[in-house]
Amino acid sequence: MASEIQKKENYTLVRVNTERLDINSAGDLKAELVFLNNSGEKNIVLDLTKCTYCDSTGLRTILVGNRLCENSIGTFIICGLQPDVDYLIRISMLHTVLLITKTVEEAESLLEKKMKL
Repeated sequence: MASEIQKKENYTLVRVNTERLDINSAGDLKAELVFLNNSGEKNIVLDLTKCTYCDSTGLRTILVGNRLCENSIGTFIICGLQPDVDYLIRISMLHTVLLITKTVEEAESLLEKKMKL
């Protein structure tokens, strides 16, 4: 399976279990993100710890997840960026648009703070 989904108390964790988020795997992830959002999930944490490569299709999928959560007045956080994926996000200037944390635990903490506001 390309990703693993865990429902948590205040969000859904989606762990990408493939090293490559590209044209071959991004479609499945996009479908999962759309399904989760259509099922009422507005807070999603995308864990990319195992992902070492991402292309433009993968970036578009990440942006779809972000837009779905924003449209639902929710929060989309990506975490666990490996060096090459982090570099791609930064040269694309997406780090100015996306919420990024180092770990799932940091994402949880950020979500808790946002919910108290």
